[in-house]
Amino acid sequence: MNKSELIEHIAQSAGINKTQATAALKAVETGVIDALANGGTVELKGFGTFKITQRAERKGRNPKTGEELTIPASKVPTFKVGSKLKEAVN
Repeated sequence: MNKSELIEHIAQSAGINKTQATAALKAVETGVIDALANGGTVELKGFGTFKITQRAERKGRNPKTGEELTIPASKVPTFKVGSKLKEAVN
């Protein structure tokens, strides 16, 4: 399912038009991005949790040249699946 298909699904499920569904989806995206950017987490019971994880500095190799290099530490967004979502796909 791509973004436009998700908007169509939201519109049909909620009984709203596509413009309203697009606005709702953008609001959710913005809320998640803002919360993570400010160091917070977003927990949707049963669905999952979005949070920021610190990745340590590590050694790597350039696959083309074989040269060893240092990959710097970074913060990455992660998603942990909730119980209802996990059950639905099993």
